[in-house]
Amino acid sequence: MTVVQAQTFLKASYVAEVKFRNRTFIEDERINAHIARLATFLTDNNSKFGVMLCGTYGNGKTTLLYALRAVVSLLSDCGYIEHGSKLVVYDARELSKLYKDRDPETFNDACRERLLAIEDMGKEPTEELNYGSIISPVTELLEYRYNNQKFTVITTNLTPKEIREKYGNRIADRFNEMMCVLNFGAADTFRTR
Repeated sequence: MTVVQAQTFLKASYVAEVKFRNRTFIEDERINAHIARLATFLTDNNSKFGVMLCGTYGNGKTTLLYALRAVVSLLSDCGYIEHGSKLVVYDARELSKLYKDRDPETFNDACRERLLAIEDMGKEPTEELNYGSIISPVTELLEYRYNNQKFTVITTNLTPKEIREKYGNRIADRFNEMMCVLNFGAADTFRTR
């Protein structure tokens, strides 16, 4: 797939996602630039195996994530990528809860997903107390995915500095290696338009 084709698929899917949310898509150069950058990353042959969509709330990160999920499903259905491929999305708090509530099978399935997205990373507690033991579910999942070079998409309102403070130097350093960062910045929220 060419970068132009990927950009066309992503933009059409983004517009459809906006309409699904009962909103009107307004042409926005910032979003077009993020779509173009994601399309370039997806079609480029590089060593990174993840994408982090970061910035303040309400600026299109989640919409772009769900647009990407729809494109992956479409390409899988049409045979352009491995049939049955899907981008599985988990909220970061949901992942922490799975681990804490001792649902290791589902948590481990999430760790092993071929394509995984973690929505709103940073909302979950970094550490949980579980029967006297301190656990860090999202950190453990991220380390597993890094070690096994599994494609991972993250949305977060945290800045790179806040990620380093919350998850430590080890995860921040791994992100530098594995993630293409699309910084949505501190733009006005689309939710008020």
